[in-house]
Amino acid sequence: MTKVATHPFGRLITAMVTPFQADGSLDLAGAQRLAAHLVDEQRNDALVISGTTGESPTTTDVEKTRLLEAVVEAVGDRARIIAGVGTFSTAHTVELAQSAEKAGAHGLLVVTPYYSKPPQAGMLKHFTAVADSTGLPVLLYDIPHRAGVAIATETLVRLAEHERIVGIKDAKGDLMASSDVLRRTDLAYYCGEDALTLPFLAIGAVGVVGTSTHLSGAETLRMIEAFERGDHAEALRLHQQLLPIYTGIFRTQGTILVKAAMNERGLPGGPVRSPLVDATKEELATLRADCAAAGLAL
Repeated sequence: MTKVATHPFGRLITAMVTPFQADGSLDLAGAQRLAAHLVDEQRNDALVISGTTGESPTTTDVEKTRLLEAVVEAVGDRARIIAGVGTFSTAHTVELAQSAEKAGAHGLLVVTPYYSKPPQAGMLKHFTAVADSTGLPVLLYDIPHRAGVAIATETLVRLAEHERIVGIKDAKGDLMASSDVLRRTDLAYYCGEDALTLPFLAIGAVGVVGTSTHLSGAETLRMIEAFERGDHAEALRLHQQLLPIYTGIFRTQGTILVKAAMNERGLPGGPVRSPLVDATKEELATLRADCAAAGLAL
């Protein structure tokens, strides 16, 4: 059966970095300014707040709520705001999900419980409990190279039966497995690996949750739009043009390089929090070269 693609959060989503002040404290005004830039200039339909790119392991629950409220206030009238709430504790994840709903989030991103490597039955129970805990739509986040375990196809098929589990951010990179889930469910697939966006569109994905899209958002949306209107040659041209930044942003660690880029562009970013470390001069020079190769100014 062929499924009709839906776009519960639009097509272009950026997992936004969390701006900090020079002393490492939360920069709420900077977060509002960056969110506005990503929506108004980089053409994002939605933003993920407090994802891993947003350094969620190092921010407190209070900081997460304050950040979410600030971004909703700044751009919530013209973009969907998705709160990253996933942890390796079901109870804590439920608490974060309920707090996010109260703070005005439009949806939730829930990553696979990491490090503990739960069995599939445990993941089914975890994701269902979170989806049951609020009235918000849920994007699952399948990223086995960080979580240590993948969400199996049969688990995804069962989770798709839940009325509030509407999609998945797929960073598994298994096009065959994803194709099978797309064939058997109505989940909206968002590519979670910037460089695989075009291949994922070809198998039925609806968009991307990106990191390099802090820099390449407008061009990436042009690629998606070209594919959707059937101009596959133009979509391929843009894919190849942007490949240096799609891959280059991950030469060290995505958050580190995005913040370096934001700082270079005069946009809010600030330092990273330990255990991350700020980009070196050499890393920044390489990033500048990657941007130039992709036709982007840094």
